[in-house]
Amino acid sequence: MATDTMTNQHVAAHGGHEEHHDTTGLKMYGFWIYLMSDLIIFGSLFATYAVIHNGTAGGPTSKDLFELDFVLVETFLLLFSSFTYGMAVLAMHKERVKQVMGWLIVTFLFGAGFVGMEIYEFHHLIEEGFGPDRSGFLSSFFALVGTHGLHVSFGLLWMAIMIIQLGLKGITDKTKPRVLCLSLFWHFLDIVWICVFTFVYLMGVL
Repeated sequence: MATDTMTNQHVAAHGGHEEHHDTTGLKMYGFWIYLMSDLIIFGSLFATYAVIHNGTAGGPTSKDLFELDFVLVETFLLLFSSFTYGMAVLAMHKERVKQVMGWLIVTFLFGAGFVGMEIYEFHHLIEEGFGPDRSGFLSSFFALVGTHGLHVSFGLLWMAIMIIQLGLKGITDKTKPRVLCLSLFWHFLDIVWICVFTFVYLMGVL
């Protein structure tokens, strides 16, 4: 009788583990679908920029506006944030919650620096009279770069919530998938920015 009880408990525990594994897998699969929809959005914005980036309406071109040194600093901030987030995930797999929180805070600071520089760039362009209403080129530029910036800002909000949750609950079956989903989101934005840097800024200046 005792043996049967222990066997049933083992089966129940094993079944619960499988159920959690399936739930985590389902969440990750659903998040991949979301990222694919985001990929379509960014693909459309890149295509729009490619079509009308020469439509300056007699205004400034990308060579007149873009400062490559400034954008390089932005790029390195985001690249460093991607590395530090990877370190947070490694620490999570080792169940070191304080290290996870520490790396996420560093990642947040890098990301906040990136957003701050982007806001400064937009403010400077608008102050000079080169806002999105100036030409088709600037409209597509603000739409593409601004959409990426909004995504990074949302990621920072998500990251701040995760830092709080980890501080309150630690590394659990609920917080792990959330950290992993945010990792996918953050690295995706890093890849998109590399495309923005190359296609918009680098090719625009050269």
